[in-house]
Amino acid sequence: YAQPCVPTTPHQLPALPLQEYAHSIRLDGDIMLGGLFPVHSRGERGVPCGELKKEKGIHRLEAMLFAIDLINKDPELLPNVTLGARILDTCSRDTYALEQSLTFVQALIERDGSDVRCANGDPPIFAKPDKVVGVIGAAASSVSIMVANILRLFKIPQISYASTAPELSDNTRYDFFSRVVPPDSYQAQAMLDIVTAMGWNYVSTLASEGNYGESGVEAFVQISRESGGVCIAQSLKIPREPMPGEFDKLILRLLETSNARAVIMFANEDDIRRILDAAKRNNQTGHFLWVGSDSWGSKISPVVQQERVAEGAVTILPKRASIDAFDRYFRSRSLSNNRRNVWFAEFWEENFVCKLGMHGKRPGSPKKCTGLEKVGRDSTYEQEGKVQFVMDAVYAMAHALHRMHRELCSGYPGLCPRMANIDGKELLTFIRAVNFNGSAGTPVTFNENGDAPGRYDIFQYQINNRSTAEYKVIGHWTDQLYLNVRRIWTSGDPSVPASVCSLPCKMGERKKVVKGVPCCWHCERCEGYHFQASEFMCELCPYEQRPDQNHTGCQPIPIIKLEWHSPWAVLPVFISVLGILATTFVIVTFVRYHDTPIVRASGREMSYVLLTGIFLCYAITFPMIAAPDVAVCSFRRIFLGLGMCFSYAALLTKTNRIHRIFEQGKKAVTPPRFISPASQLVITFSLISVQLMGVFVWFAADPPHTVVDYGEQRTQDPENARGVLKCDISDLSLICSLGYSILLMVTCTVYAIKTRGVPETFNEAKPIGFTMYTTCIIWLAFIPIFFGTAQSAERMYIQTATLTVSLSLSASVSLGLLYMPKVYIIIFHPEQNVPKRKRSFKAIVTVATMTSKLSQLTSERPNGEVKTELCEGMDTSMPSSKTTYVSYTNHAI
Repeated sequence: YAQPCVPTTPHQLPALPLQEYAHSIRLDGDIMLGGLFPVHSRGERGVPCGELKKEKGIHRLEAMLFAIDLINKDPELLPNVTLGARILDTCSRDTYALEQSLTFVQALIERDGSDVRCANGDPPIFAKPDKVVGVIGAAASSVSIMVANILRLFKIPQISYASTAPELSDNTRYDFFSRVVPPDSYQAQAMLDIVTAMGWNYVSTLASEGNYGESGVEAFVQISRESGGVCIAQSLKIPREPMPGEFDKLILRLLETSNARAVIMFANEDDIRRILDAAKRNNQTGHFLWVGSDSWGSKISPVVQQERVAEGAVTILPKRASIDAFDRYFRSRSLSNNRRNVWFAEFWEENFVCKLGMHGKRPGSPKKCTGLEKVGRDSTYEQEGKVQFVMDAVYAMAHALHRMHRELCSGYPGLCPRMANIDGKELLTFIRAVNFNGSAGTPVTFNENGDAPGRYDIFQYQINNRSTAEYKVIGHWTDQLYLNVRRIWTSGDPSVPASVCSLPCKMGERKKVVKGVPCCWHCERCEGYHFQASEFMCELCPYEQRPDQNHTGCQPIPIIKLEWHSPWAVLPVFISVLGILATTFVIVTFVRYHDTPIVRASGREMSYVLLTGIFLCYAITFPMIAAPDVAVCSFRRIFLGLGMCFSYAALLTKTNRIHRIFEQGKKAVTPPRFISPASQLVITFSLISVQLMGVFVWFAADPPHTVVDYGEQRTQDPENARGVLKCDISDLSLICSLGYSILLMVTCTVYAIKTRGVPETFNEAKPIGFTMYTTCIIWLAFIPIFFGTAQSAERMYIQTATLTVSLSLSASVSLGLLYMPKVYIIIFHPEQNVPKRKRSFKAIVTVATMTSKLSQLTSERPNGEVKTELCEGMDTSMPSSKTTYVSYTNHAI
């Protein structure tokens, strides 16, 4: 700075005013620190500075002065070294702050006085400006960014007490910048943790235009995108110079996504106040769930007279404490003992609402200041929240200088020559290495980017039962969130309001996400046999399982079998029991009357074989209904077709014998071969052995075992699905097992048709014929019923009942037509059970021939005529027309 003189140069330079420190504070010292504080607010209509800021300006400024006083009095910290200060007003404007901060770098700019001449011709004398080794400040992030850009050029370290923009963490651009407050990236993480803890996943953001607001929201959006749990409905910005009605438009835009009730706010307190006012004007009290950053914190000014619309707001503030020593210091300040603060007189007028003399800045104030007013007694006083951080910033600089002094000036009292010109880059190294307990007792440290660790208190603005509103601490954040849930929303409904795009899906429903918005989805039920495998997927249960009631997992399908008490089992069992009793009765009767003519005439050996087959047909009902296991399945395979095979093999042998006898009789008088009882048994058991051979081959190829058929009763509704325990006998295997017996039955029917003309006086061909016709009808009915119900849910019951009843009916037909008449005569008409005259084979042939002729002439003569003619030509020795039982074994064959 030049001494007062009038330079005569081509470029006239104005002389500096005599009071060069009129708008700044200067404290003498061995080491000078710079200070930047928003003593005044931003001016309007081109004026750089506006109204005085009592708390953010004066309180913080006095905190730096107080900290310097304490350090200079501390014999342990920078002994014999005095700290000085040059403190400037930023007027809350970045461009103005940049102009002011040029003061800090003047000493580092070399001056060229060759073009400067005083009026008297003497060379100018330049006053050496103060060399500032470090700067405390600034407050606003936008101001710190602007100042940091110029301070780094001159390697002047800077420690901020309030700038939290994440952008300042970039160590490549702001390498000389440090801060004792955590950056907004931590704050954004804390706010995201709050949102997550509240169960909100759909939020809007609101930011004041500028570094603080935009960087804070950008950090929140980035972190929420990385975490994936929170979606941003809208990101709105409040202009620096908002137009009339701008805040009403912002509220209406926020209401476009009404589900996003939570609003994340990185805005200055003026914008916060105006957005709350707009919400109140638009009758949206209680709709929005405000989440405010540290610019809202626990301040009263944004919520004054709009407590209801701000109720429930959750705000965040770096953890801090009130410094009692500063309170005592500030309350003791007066106009007489605080002349070093050039703005203190202006503060006095503002604080006590009075006017100081003729030149006071409050010309309209009716009251004059006496100078005897006392802070905290004659005015309200509450320590500003960043006082702690201002003192921590000054102490951080002092500790760094102390360690530097100890290392460079080891033991030298005062400043040694090596510290006469402090290197900023070297000082920065010491700043980043400090570690001490700050004014509030919390550690003060810096990471590699110059950021302080994140420690926040979580507040909620609540209205208590006395209808008074206050901020209550509901938790804190130190690397992770700790919330006291019982202190949240204590009044009214204690449940946390929702701010979600879509309600959570119910159990058993999957999320079908809306494209591009992972927090919005439609819920789709996992239908049928699908279960909810994950939040977004339904998967098919294993084939032997079905979904549980909630479709959240799978459970085994219940396994069923045909029970004895089932209606489908009761009827077949009843028929079977009756049949077994009847068959047993017939067998017992035949055994008892073994040598009577009727029993002998029936062919005793073949009758017992046939009755055995009938008995097996009835008995197969029980293994068919019994619970399947290896033994039961083996019995089913063996006896399923064996009973029919016994019956129809015996009947086929009988009908074949009759057919051969009468066919042979037409050709010769010699009897055919193999008509003896022994031969008949051999033929019958030969036919039966084919069935048994097939069963044994089946056993070898596929040993019997049980299976659970899950497809038979796999209904559309999984609740009704059942697994059917059954033997491994497929429909094809069943047909193959019964096929041979059906073939015997069909062959037997053919022979029954061929022998239908044999006289009833000689044999039982006609009863056999009726038996086979009826049996064929039964099995023709069985086939469509059995295979027609293959797709029915009741398949197992219907098919088992149909099969067993068909077997029992076919056995009943044989028993009823072939044996019941004989048993009836044996028991009730024993007089007819007497031996008759034996007939020769020739007599039998004669009758067969005459019957054949009768059949030929029946169509030519009227009834009775033919019979008369034939009867006249017959041997008079023929027996009467009364029924006679003849055993072919008694004939002379």
